Amino acid sequence: MPYDEDPRMSHEDDSGKNREIQQIAQEGDPEENDRDDKYSFLQETIKTKPISREKLIRQLIRIAVCGVLLGGFACLGFFALKPWAQSWFRGDPQTVTIPEDEQPSEEEDASAAAEAPAEQVLDAESYEEIMDSMNAVAQEARKGTASVSVVSAEQDWNAEATGIRPSVTGVITADNGQELLILADDSLCGEGDAWNVTFSDGTVHSASLKQRDATRGLAVFSVARTGIASSTWNAVKVSVLGNSNLVKQGQAVIALGSMFGYADGAAYGIISSNDYQEKFYDGECSVLSTDIAAGSDGTGVLFNLDGEVIGLISSKIWDDEDESTANAYAISDLKTTIELLANGDSVPYIGIYGTAVTSAIQKEQGIPEGIYVIEVDPDSPAMAAGIQNGDVIWEVGGEDVSSAAAYQRALFDTMTGDTVTLRGKRLGTDGYVDVEFTVTVGSKEG
Repeated sequence: MPYDEDPRMSHEDDSGKNREIQQIAQEGDPEENDRDDKYSFLQETIKTKPISREKLIRQLIRIAVCGVLLGGFACLGFFALKPWAQSWFRGDPQTVTIPEDEQPSEEEDASAAAEAPAEQVLDAESYEEIMDSMNAVAQEARKGTASVSVVSAEQDWNAEATGIRPSVTGVITADNGQELLILADDSLCGEGDAWNVTFSDGTVHSASLKQRDATRGLAVFSVARTGIASSTWNAVKVSVLGNSNLVKQGQAVIALGSMFGYADGAAYGIISSNDYQEKFYDGECSVLSTDIAAGSDGTGVLFNLDGEVIGLISSKIWDDEDESTANAYAISDLKTTIELLANGDSVPYIGIYGTAVTSAIQKEQGIPEGIYVIEVDPDSPAMAAGIQNGDVIWEVGGEDVSSAAAYQRALFDTMTGDTVTLRGKRLGTDGYVDVEFTVTVGSKEG
């Protein structure tokens, strides 16, 4: 406080200021009150306008339409990308397994003969019924067959000019989840490196060679599942491989294929004989002979009346004879080979063409038991190991082999590239002596 100021005046001023502060505190600052009045409308509650029923329905319809459109585009995108995704993310194919068939016992043969049906009187009407029934079986069985042709510009031109396309008939053997696998004659394998498969509904699909066994003249072709339309899936099927060991002479059979030089042929007949074998290197196969006519290069599939595959018709069977009827490899003797080919595996090959030494030959000529080597395939593993004509092989990989079937089983227990020991006998000046061969198992794919 200044020295010349009256203390009483200062006290009165302070009291006045105090009263003024209290009044402002009670009544508020006039400027603040004016400001509050100016923006008082901002404190009012804004209420949402109620939505009418019609507007709510329109919004729901709009949402539903958007959902349907979004779902439609999603489905179209899925189906458009599905083939691409399947081709890039296919995973591993499933392993194809084809069980071997057992030989019928003598008791089963006797019981089957005892249960033969009584003879019935047949007339023209009965014949028509029989043929209608066989035709129905043939039409269903045809779904499991396919025609294989080589892709060639020259052959395509010939097909356009003649209406006939060179082809072989195969059987749809398996579906490994990625491919349909067609077993067929390998006669077209050396004519190109691209093939077409025509299914029973007439659709044509590109095919590739899965594996080949030139020893038996068989090949498996594959068609990617992703390229097969749903309509074709309804028209094809995987054939059932039956038991050809149960086939009897005189049994009725159906032949489908290219027996007459053109595809899609059909014929009915009987088994005229099942007592003979076709021999080839490292094995043999029973032959089902029929009374069905066939061309010189005819191929096809033989079915029983249950629609099961019992044989593969081939022109290579007894090709050195003047035959005009269809002969088929018995399917049961090929099942191990088919399984290997269907999985893309090589069929083991050594290169021995031989025959089993029977007990009669042993007594008459003194040849020891085993497989008598008639011929050794040139440039084969057998020739490289030193096996000669006239040798008798009695052991393969530690297993005794006294028959062609036993030799083939022992060979199929190995794999291409394996080293296996063969034991045998060789005729010398003082009789037969023991010989041993170390063979590297190969394959004959071309």
